[in-house]
Order: sequence, then C-alpha cells, then structure tokens
Amino acid sequence: MPRRPELKSNFARAVVPVAAGIAFFAVLALALWGVAALISRNSDQANDVLAGRTFQPGSVKTYAAIVERDGPIIFPDLLGTDGDKTVVLDHTGDDPMRGWSIYLAHPADRPISCKVVQVRGTRTFTDCEGRSIDVTQLALPPLGIAPAVSVDGILSLDLVADTGVSS
Repeated sequence: MPRRPELKSNFARAVVPVAAGIAFFAVLALALWGVAALISRNSDQANDVLAGRTFQPGSVKTYAAIVERDGPIIFPDLLGTDGDKTVVLDHTGDDPMRGWSIYLAHPADRPISCKVVQVRGTRTFTDCEGRSIDVTQLALPPLGIAPAVSVDGILSLDLVADTGVSS
C-alpha cells in the first residue's frame, strides 16, 4: 500500500488545511450560485418558481377575530416592488368567509411616499401630514391583488397584479 504524503513543516501543516477549506467553500458557493441561476433562468424579475403568487396568513376565523379586536392588520412590504408597498388587510361584517379587503398603506389621495401609521386598536390611520383617515380612505392595490378565502376557511392574498395595470 502506498504511503500518504506527510506535511513536514509547521507552516505547511497550518496553511494547507485552511487553504483546502477555503477552496471547498468557494467551490460550494459557486455550485449554489449555479443552481440558483439555473432555477431562476437568469430572470431579472421573480417568478412563481422563486416567489409564490400568494401569501397565506391562515384561518379566516383567527384573522377576523384579530381585525375585530385590534383593527386592520398591516403586512409590511408584502409586495416588495416599486418601493415599499405595505399591505393593510381589513375585514367587515360578521361572516369570516366574506368581507375581506386589501389596501396599500398610504392615502388614496397621496403618493406612496406618504406612509400611514395605525391608531392602535382602531380602523383609523394617521398619514404623513398628520391627517386622521379611515381604512377605507387608503389606496387600493393594483387590479389582481386581492384576498381570497378557500372552501376550508384559509385566507390567502393574491400578490401579483394583472399585467399592464399599475398602482
């Protein structure tokens, strides 16, 4: 059986394992980058492979109770395109299967840069100019972005706007 080479100097015994470890992690990083590039097909925009079309917060009963107790729910930067598109989820009525609405977290009559802050435990918001506005005065999202309720009572938010429509 052939004899394995031995590192004789202290310098070689210290540097060779570290260099081998660095080389291993560099090859691993390149392989992972290659897989990610292959999966994304080098697209500049996220697609259904990388990011889903929907966000499923959970049970309509749970979220209806939260909205009734604390007011509309704010999901920060849920859309994540064209700036900070924070989504506000609202529910009205007694039936948790119906009455869901989505708004953007800025007033309908102001630009997206005019963010709102919720008055704790209410349906009221304060905008960038200090105005007090109701949730229904918030901007509507682009067409196609809407809540949906499944037959088994799971709330999901469709996050992809119809093509050719902008906010």
